[in-house]
Amino acid sequence: MKINKLLIFLLAGCLPGCVASSKTETKAEKQGWKLSMQSYTFHLFSVVESLEKTREAGLHYIEIYPGQKMGDGFGDALFGYDLTTEQQKQLKKLAASKGVKIVSSGVWTSSRDEWEKVFSFAKNMEMEFISAEPAREDWVVMESLAKQYKIKVATHNHPNENSYWNPELLMKYIGQRDPLLGSSADVGHFRRMGVDPIAALRQLKGRLIAMHFKDIASAGLEGALEDVVWGTGVLDVKGMMEELKRQGFSGYFTIEYEANWENNLPEIRQSIDYFNKVADEIL
Repeated sequence: MKINKLLIFLLAGCLPGCVASSKTETKAEKQGWKLSMQSYTFHLFSVVESLEKTREAGLHYIEIYPGQKMGDGFGDALFGYDLTTEQQKQLKKLAASKGVKIVSSGVWTSSRDEWEKVFSFAKNMEMEFISAEPAREDWVVMESLAKQYKIKVATHNHPNENSYWNPELLMKYIGQRDPLLGSSADVGHFRRMGVDPIAALRQLKGRLIAMHFKDIASAGLEGALEDVVWGTGVLDVKGMMEELKRQGFSGYFTIEYEANWENNLPEIRQSIDYFNKVADEIL
């Protein structure tokens, strides 16, 4: 009886470690490539629902956009720096219960007097970076706050000429600044602005913090470029991944799937499968 009790005790102590070690890392994960969800993918839903959908997709990281309705348990609250300390704790606990980490938020386009609130909020929420499009005259402020709070700034590129729509423009403003300042490159938006995504990623080497990764194709009579399952559109997804391998990139591939808004999880799962298939081939 004593021997049996000892065996049970030893097995119980070993079990957590045995279970943890049984999870096999994908080649992408070994490379430091992390798939994350941009909650705007689920903007018809709340933050609470977005966390659940992220879990259902099998992902462990999320970027939440400011202003999204928080949802059940948070009253009328919206995601952002106006969340109370208790609400922030509640949100972190909820995310952790689903196996999801809130690594970033954005895209922030705040005024100069708001940026410190954004950084303080990101710090309190234990984020790694914020996705942002600062005014071109605000980079001194952004660099100072990034150093103060030790939060990276991943600069987004919306498809208009008022944004940092091409790599040369972004590097003009951050190229000589602290490495905490970098890019959250939307490869679909590059194509929409006539910029070759692979060449853009090459130019951003060393400054890529994350990407809004996607594939796009013409949709409708006007030929607007809309998100499609990765590997089925006009972007060279495999080529982009090969370029990132060449660079030794380590960071986030953030999924922002802007189509089939009411039920896009099936397409997202197919895209994840394609990503892992290509990663297995090239890594």
